[in-house]
Amino acid sequence: MFECEVRRIGRLLLAACAVSLGVTGLQAQTAPAAPSEPNPSRADIFLGYSYFGTHSPIKPANIQYSSIDLGAIGSGAYYFNKYVGGEVVFAAHPDGKNDGLYTISAGPIFRYPAQNFTVFAHGLVGGAKLGGPNSHSPLYWNDYKWGTALTAGGGMDYDTPLFNHKLGIRLFQADYQYIHDNFGPGGNGTNGAPVGGRANISAAQLSSGLLWHIGSIVPPPPVTYSCVASPATVFPGDPVTVTGTAANLNPKKTATYSWTSDAGNVSGTSSTANVDTKSLNPGSYTVKGHVEEGKKVGQFADCSAPFTVKAFEPPTISCSASPSSVRPGESATITANGVSPQNRPLTYSYSSTSGSVSGNGTSATLSTAGAAPGTLTVTCNVVDDKGQTASATTSVSVVAPPPPPAPKTSSLCTVNFERDKKRPTRVDNEGKACLDDVALNLQRSSDAKVALAGSADAKEKHGDTVASERALNAKEYLVKDKGIDASRVATYTSTTEGKTVTTTLIPAGATFSTSGLTEVTAPVKPAKPVRKHAAKKK
Repeated sequence: MFECEVRRIGRLLLAACAVSLGVTGLQAQTAPAAPSEPNPSRADIFLGYSYFGTHSPIKPANIQYSSIDLGAIGSGAYYFNKYVGGEVVFAAHPDGKNDGLYTISAGPIFRYPAQNFTVFAHGLVGGAKLGGPNSHSPLYWNDYKWGTALTAGGGMDYDTPLFNHKLGIRLFQADYQYIHDNFGPGGNGTNGAPVGGRANISAAQLSSGLLWHIGSIVPPPPVTYSCVASPATVFPGDPVTVTGTAANLNPKKTATYSWTSDAGNVSGTSSTANVDTKSLNPGSYTVKGHVEEGKKVGQFADCSAPFTVKAFEPPTISCSASPSSVRPGESATITANGVSPQNRPLTYSYSSTSGSVSGNGTSATLSTAGAAPGTLTVTCNVVDDKGQTASATTSVSVVAPPPPPAPKTSSLCTVNFERDKKRPTRVDNEGKACLDDVALNLQRSSDAKVALAGSADAKEKHGDTVASERALNAKEYLVKDKGIDASRVATYTSTTEGKTVTTTLIPAGATFSTSGLTEVTAPVKPAKPVRKHAAKKK
């Protein structure tokens, strides 16, 4: 029955090893690399399967002990440092083919922890409860009896990432074991079977199973504490907040915080403190913080955070004008923007090199009435309630209006002489209509003049004379018929071909170009008197 139970335990341990190796393989593909420096456990608990192999005889009967395939083993190791510890081991190999064995032993254990793997060696001394061989055979019989057991060996462990690296696998443990047991002098037992003899057994014990790591050799890192003041520079009355950041605190313990400062007026019972600077003079100050989760070294830490209180600063001001260019008598808006670093109340005033400025807020009005054309300088002033001042200037250009544009000549209508073949220089009714329009323009502009330029066709004989007569006849109509002063009408001949007289209105101050024209200075012929026909005699 016990053999069945041991066999069942062995199978479960083998299955657990296989599952652990599979899970470890999967996590090795996804989990981040373990720290480069291993932190070995303080204690290890091992439980696993064990094989006991031997063929040593018992004397004087010279009957061989047999190997025991199924067994269980458990051990506990406590390490004094990273490499050396003590170990207690119990192994049970009950009811083999013709024998049985129970051992309990203790001794030193040595290990070398590497990344994920640990190799170890141990030497053990203890007792062995040995029975057999052939303890159930009528041929030879020895009941269980305690003897001496010596063990030396070692093995290799693998540290899995499971349960925060607490679960490990003992890949193998290989031990040489020497067992001495004295069953007494030889003889026959109650059933007649021979008994007694000495057993000096040399055996190999092979084991594998699961490990559970407890504690750590390397102590946890000491608590660290850093703090910073925000803002680091303030004016009197501005609040300062100091924030502390602690590292390596044990989350299972409650940390306590305290604060002190050479500035005084500091308060806070958590990782944040507040400083009241209303009564502080300008200068540098320091806030100190303390955190602890116990009284031992490494369980508390201190920090310090400097800050500076500055003296009040004077205000600043900017000044602008809109528009920046005006005509004499027009106004411009002056805008001032004053800033106090400490948000002190501000008062504004203005002045100008010419004109006048009205207003005492952030906006004022510049009047240029009486100011000569040129550049005016406006000064914006600001003062805070501490008497600290600032000034800025802006410029406004007073621009005289531009002179009116110079008058220009304009072409009026053209008198045509094509229609009267017999009298080619005569002004006909259509020409008179044109000259009537010219006279109307001269009457509207009493200081204006008109230029008449006569032209002749290239085929006409005495073209220059014909052109002059045409211009003079047009002038004669304006002077005599329309009453235009002769001094306001200038006559010219033009080199342009055509049987025409062009008319050009010349306003006062305008310049008339005579390029291609020749002035005609002949006087206007007086009009012939109209003859009255005598009444016919009856």
